[in-house]
Amino acid sequence: MFKRVFLFLATNFAVLILLSIVMSVLGVNPQQFSGLLVMATVFGFGGSLFSLMISKWMAKRSTGAHVIEQPRNESEQWLVNTVRRQAEAAGIKMPEVAIYDAPEINAFATGPSRNSSLVAVSTGLLRAMNRDEAEAVLGHEVSHVANGDMVTMALIQGVLNTFVIVLARVVGRVIDSYLSGNREGGPGLGYFAIVFVLDMIFGLFASIIAMWFSRHREFRADAGGARLAGRDKMIAALQRLSMTYGESTLPKTVQAFGISGAVGHGLRRLFLTHPPLEERILALQNAPMEQVRGTVVS
Repeated sequence: MFKRVFLFLATNFAVLILLSIVMSVLGVNPQQFSGLLVMATVFGFGGSLFSLMISKWMAKRSTGAHVIEQPRNESEQWLVNTVRRQAEAAGIKMPEVAIYDAPEINAFATGPSRNSSLVAVSTGLLRAMNRDEAEAVLGHEVSHVANGDMVTMALIQGVLNTFVIVLARVVGRVIDSYLSGNREGGPGLGYFAIVFVLDMIFGLFASIIAMWFSRHREFRADAGGARLAGRDKMIAALQRLSMTYGESTLPKTVQAFGISGAVGHGLRRLFLTHPPLEERILALQNAPMEQVRGTVVS
């Protein structure tokens, strides 16, 4: 938890330093910059934090997930018991456990905090996987919660949003003043078109950064699943996914926290939330034993 907060504060501090340097080099008025920074922070973090707060509600609504409040059969009882045992081992509060109707083999975790989360599995997973493989998938999702991935992704997205908003407008103002020759007055008509284009360009690079981190945390969640359920079980679960995998039908709001995501090569890979399954399997096979033992949170 403290590492995550430190990373967030350090990243914010680095962004502020970089923006201040850009402001000085480009000759932007400090008072205008301060107002822009406040506006960008409100809009940049507002959307990502609001999405985080309603993430459980949105996930249930968008997938039609049924939360298991009272297990109706042996399968549901096993799910609840397994998640409870793994949550205790990971040191987090018991997540809500749900099942959603989908033919694909998938599962996801979401929620605003480590102690207010949801772990859901698809009906396709329950039909296609044996108990050992399903246990590993649950361990992977519980590890997402224990590692605080939902919160961290929201904070990173907030920082990136703020950076995009500020940099696009600072650079846009400089380009507009240079093209129009108006160095002292307000922005010209071309300013808004320039900012629109820069928002898309910088937003593209921000997405690449966010997706890189998303792929990185999948390796950590796989290692967490191996610690909670066993490395052989986690490898077997990923191998099962690689044999039957198709495009994810999960809503985009929770797709990044599924056990598997879209596939792609070349430039498309830069925008994937998940690494290729073969790379995840190889990472587990080559990991030293001490990396798949002990506590989940690093």
